[in-house]
Parts: sequence; C-alpha cells; structure tokens
Amino acid sequence: MHTVVVGTSGTTAADVIAVARGNARVELSREALDALAHAREIVDALAAKPEPVYGVSTGFGALATRHIGQELRGRLQRNIVRSHAAGLGPRVEREVVRALMFLRLKTVASGHTGVRPEVAQTMAAVLNAGITPVVHEYGSLGCSGDLAPLSHCALALMGEGDAEGPDGTVRPAAELLAAHGITPVELREKEGLALLNGTDGMLGMLVMALADLEQLYKTADITAALSLEALLGTDKVLRPELHAIRPHPGQAAAAANMLAVLKGSGLVGHFQADEAPRVQDAYSVRCAPQVAGAGRDTLAHARRVAERELAAAVDNPVVLPDGRVESNGNFHGAPVAYVLDFLAIAAADLASIAERRTDRLLDKNRSHGLPPFLADDAGVDSGLMIAQYTQAALVSELKRLAVPASADSIPSSAMQEDHVSMGWSAARKLRTAVGNLNRVLAIELYAATRAVELRDTLTPAPASRAAIDALRAAGVQGPGPDRFLAPDLEAADAFVREGKLVAAVEQVTGALA
Repeated sequence: MHTVVVGTSGTTAADVIAVARGNARVELSREALDALAHAREIVDALAAKPEPVYGVSTGFGALATRHIGQELRGRLQRNIVRSHAAGLGPRVEREVVRALMFLRLKTVASGHTGVRPEVAQTMAAVLNAGITPVVHEYGSLGCSGDLAPLSHCALALMGEGDAEGPDGTVRPAAELLAAHGITPVELREKEGLALLNGTDGMLGMLVMALADLEQLYKTADITAALSLEALLGTDKVLRPELHAIRPHPGQAAAAANMLAVLKGSGLVGHFQADEAPRVQDAYSVRCAPQVAGAGRDTLAHARRVAERELAAAVDNPVVLPDGRVESNGNFHGAPVAYVLDFLAIAAADLASIAERRTDRLLDKNRSHGLPPFLADDAGVDSGLMIAQYTQAALVSELKRLAVPASADSIPSSAMQEDHVSMGWSAARKLRTAVGNLNRVLAIELYAATRAVELRDTLTPAPASRAAIDALRAAGVQGPGPDRFLAPDLEAADAFVREGKLVAAVEQVTGALA
C-alpha cells in the first residue's frame, strides 16, 4: 500500500487524493516529530507564565477576555471540541472527511500549532485504521475555518461521538479506537483549538474537485468534437493559428484536443446538398474551445490557490520559529471560497454549452439530416427527447449552484467573528455541480455517439470510433427503437466518471492536454 510521509513543509494534491480516495497510509517524518516537540516546549513555557495567551490560557472567540487557571485548562480544551461539534444534516462523504483529517494533520505537523507529537501520531493512526468520524453537512461558516466539521473529527480522537469503521458500520468512536488499539487523546493547552481552527474541509474538497474537473474538461473536448462530427461541422475553426492570435492557453489546449479527436474524420466539412453551404457552425460548436478554454484557465488559477494553501499552516494563534505565539487571521477562507465559487460558474457554463449542442443534435431543423430526436421511427419512437429534458434540468440546477456562496456573510460569536467566508458552503455546492456536469456530458456523449452512428454512410475519426466502441462495450446501447433509457444514461454517467471515455480516446490520440 502507498504511504504518504507528512513533513513540516506542507503536502501535495496527489497526496491528498491518495489518502482521501486511495486509503494511503500516513506516516510522520522525523523532522515533523522534532518540530512538534519543539513547538510544544514553547507552548508549555508560555502556559507556565502568568500572562494570558489566547488559546492557551484564555477562553475562545467572544469569550477570549477570560483568563483560565491551570486547573481548568484541560477541561477548556475538551469543552471547545464538545461544544463546537454542533453539526447537523446528512453525513459528509468519507473521502471528504479523510481529506479534512489529513490536511489538519499536515498543519499540525508543521510545528506551528503547538500540539504534542502523540496527538499527531493518534491522528495518523485513526486515518490508517480506516476510522472516519461522522461529520455533518451543516456547521461551518468557513471562518475560523471549518469549525464544526473539524470538531467532530477531534471529538473522535477523544473517544467520543460516532465514527464509521473500515467495514462501513457506524459505531461509537470509543469502541472503534479500542478495537484498533488506539488510545484516546487527553487534550492539553491549545490542542483542542489547534485541531479545529483551519480551512481543511473546503481545501480538501477543492483539491478533489480540481482532479475531477481536469478529467471533465478533457471529456468536454471529446464530446464537443463528437457533436461537431455528428453535425457535419467544420474543424477549420480549430486550427492553431486562429487560437494563437488570442493567446489564452486553455483555449489553445481545448482546440488542440478537439482537433486530435477529429483527425481522420470523414464527417467534418460535409454539407447537405439541399441547403445553402454553411460558412460557419453555430456558436455552441464553433466557440467550444473558447468556453472550455476559459474554464481550463479558471482551473489553473484555482490550482495555484490550492498549491499555496497546501503549503500553508493555518491556525490561530500560531507558534513562530522565534518562540512567539501570535494571533492572526489566516483561518479566513476567502482565498479558497472565491475559487470554489469561480469553478462552479465555469462548470455551469460548460454544461450549458454542452446542452445546447445536444439539443441541436435532436432538432431535425438544425441537425442537418439527422432524424427527429435521433429516434428510430419518429412519432412511434420518441428517441432522446426526454434525455434532453433531464440534461436541461441538470443545467438549470448548475446555474443555481453558480450563485456565489462567498458573497454572503453572517456575523457570529457576538460580532467578534463579524465577517465569514462561507467557503464550506461553496465547496459543498461545487461537489454537486461537478456531479451534475458529469451527467450533462454523459448525455451529450450518449446523443453524439448515436448521431455519429446514424451517419452510417460516412466514416468517423479513429478516436471517435474508439469512443463509440468503448461506450458500447460498457453496456450503453446504440441506435434502435425506444427502450428504458435510464440504465443507458446511468451507464454513460459511470463511463465518463470513471475516466473510460478519456482513456479510450487517448489510446488513439495520445495524451490530451
């Protein structure tokens, strides 16, 4: 099994994915253990002094004005975890919780939090045992970080609350820890606060969304190329010299991908004899690289933000190398929240243009010779009429999900925390948007491959043929009389989500951009 070693200088997106989705084991480096011990010495020295230090010998948030005596500090740290574990709603997905826990461990291991090495080692042990605390949908305002979600995770480290075991069964956390030989932690000064004061949930969801969207943008280039082919469009608009004079890198990459898919096609550039020659294709076909390209450039920006966050140590207060423990505002989720919302906008627009191409394939007045709704016997058969309804419903929801969460803020903690990021909410809606985009592209794939096959007197591009063959091998049927459509659409959705479309095409084209 793959092992991820956590040091003091952050982590990578690949490591987050490996732990969250691949169940990779986690180990702390010697450097991290030494940094943890050194920072703890600083916190212990400050705890012994009479001067109040936030998070060490004071209350929290609006209650930070109270100095807490030595005899109450362990209780203080336990209480912040218990009181902040106040989430409600459906359970959050296992991969999200694992990403959140791993990213919190990454910050703890930086040596800037003052947490003891044994607490960090317990966090790693819980991940390695496959124990996943129960975290709920609602409870984070994205400032001071993802408080409620992280608190539910910290609660499990204490042997309290509920968690899911490696077998998928939810049990009391204490039972699961005992079953795996893990001793619950007894929190000391600052440790409770350090376990829950970060943007780890929203960052974990951003990292996974970026991985999913990278594949979906390749998918969209493929489905756009298939639709262009099925509509007998022209590939001249994809030539690199046209994109070089508007030098957006994502646009050039999308056009190059489409051109690679269409190489050798016998369908492109054909026009029906009984209509005026088309000089230009419709925008949804001709401008596909511009729209997908803008989304690709948005991905690149979001990836840069994620990389900075992955290198960061987010806590308040933080332990600095010179021994100071200082308050700060690094827990504010705005940098992550903004790009989460930006990605949701890009996803909605990509879905919108894909739906327009699908509708064009189904309309006999605009499809250049294809049967109405790609039906076998139009009138008796309805073909893909309602598949487009489903696609339109998904796009409509994507447009609602594109409304920014980060534009909202509701003050909390008696106005001490008077501006918040709503980054967790932005991340949650982006996860829904990514799933919907996958479905929209799957429906375009389903329609475009059927349409290409209906042009049976013309030869599709080798890459298109490979996509069609792989889709049919996956159990998605081609043209024919009406049948129960939902199973085909579900199979197409899985085919796209599992990366099988991209893999099939890249067997012909080589790696797409």
